[in-house]
Amino acid sequence: MRKFVRHGAKALLAGVAASVLFSPAFAEPMSGNGISVRAGAGNHYQRYEMAWESPSFYTYQFESNNSRLDLLAEVSGSLWRASGSREPSSMWQLGAAPFVRWSVNNAFYFEAGLSANVFSRSRFADKDMSTKFQFGEHVGFGAYLGDDTRLGLRYSHFSNAGIKRPNPGLDVFQVLLSHQF
Repeated sequence: MRKFVRHGAKALLAGVAASVLFSPAFAEPMSGNGISVRAGAGNHYQRYEMAWESPSFYTYQFESNNSRLDLLAEVSGSLWRASGSREPSSMWQLGAAPFVRWSVNNAFYFEAGLSANVFSRSRFADKDMSTKFQFGEHVGFGAYLGDDTRLGLRYSHFSNAGIKRPNPGLDVFQVLLSHQF
């Protein structure tokens, strides 16, 4: 199992490095890098996250309206805090994800992504998650507050996809503020 987690961590780092190395090549014709700050809560815990968003790797502009579909990457770090006397009471998380974002009239957006994540522990808030490596599923929506700023809501689910039992998963709803530069 440790070998699997070690290889998963190496794959995650390789993906992060590729995103960082190759994104400047795409920066000229596409939107710029972005930073997101998120805060959210789940069942007996809170999550605080900061994420880097890549420029769009691919954009499809719909001809019938002012909508577009973007493919981008996200690299994030999070701090989780448990409520009350649940133990362990905190943990860290690193994640990387490809995302698809559908922007409608540069006013609203919908997004979905899948992530690979490494947690600092496999037990948190009285839950045994069995593995430090977890997959993430994310869906969200929001509004553009200008050309460079978004405000949104995102739901995220983290689990080990049945690699090992128990697999209770973690669910969190988050408010996010993102700025492109």
